[in-house]
Amino acid sequence: MTNKPSVKRRPRWSQRPADEGWRRRMYDIIFEADDPAGKWFDIGLLLAILASITIVSLETVPAYRENGALLNAFELVEWVLTGLFTIEYALRLACVRRPMRYAFSFWGIIDLLSILPSYITIFIGPSSRSFVILRSIRLLRVFRVLKLWRMMDEADELSNAIWRARNKIIVFVVVVLVAVTISGTLMFHIEALTADGINTSSQFTSIPQSMYWAIVTMTTVGYGDVVPQTAAGKMISAVLILLGYSLIIVPSTFVSAEFVNQATHRSSHPCHYCEAYDQREDATYCYRCGKRLDG
Repeated sequence: MTNKPSVKRRPRWSQRPADEGWRRRMYDIIFEADDPAGKWFDIGLLLAILASITIVSLETVPAYRENGALLNAFELVEWVLTGLFTIEYALRLACVRRPMRYAFSFWGIIDLLSILPSYITIFIGPSSRSFVILRSIRLLRVFRVLKLWRMMDEADELSNAIWRARNKIIVFVVVVLVAVTISGTLMFHIEALTADGINTSSQFTSIPQSMYWAIVTMTTVGYGDVVPQTAAGKMISAVLILLGYSLIIVPSTFVSAEFVNQATHRSSHPCHYCEAYDQREDATYCYRCGKRLDG
């Protein structure tokens, strides 16, 4: 029995309008990059995002920030780009089959957050303008524009491996948190508590401060802002550093094991168009790009 592309298709296909008309054409241009119009739309969108990010970044440079005329020009261009992004967001909502479903999807929320900071500045001032940098997340669409599905497939494998190893990772994180709590509390008692009370000259002013030191020490970051002074404290610090070196490879081991497990169950016949693996044995069309599978 021949399978249809709808058996396992890309999630965004379910949002494509069923009837012919301007909404379907607009959908193909905005959400797809299979024809020249869609590709040029995405390229223009990426260039606008890069321009917006560049302007927001330059506004923080002291030499440009003190130049009133240049700052006003930056603000004008930013508002023009914000207007274009707002129109684009409205068109996305207008052409999809279920607007609310798109609005609360990952990309829908990112698209909304990329335009909100500019409008918030009207009420609370320019302090929120730097959050426009969230538009950089939208640059991930470059994978679709440049047909880099192979990279997206690798990203899917990584996320799947992490998800399957989540229980082991959670147990590992809990063990680390327990170790941080115990070592931080112990260091507070050793470094700060004396027979006369709390030593105010100690850098370990509280248990939370000591836990912060334990995290910095265990991760081998070593800022040096909190340092033990007693011999017992230095001994605990050395043990915690060695423990950190021993534990730092544990999460990567979990994920690596899942990668090996995925490789043993991977299909030997990937899609020739996007090179996506894990195709169904009876599939006729690729679940990622929708192209017909050969053989």
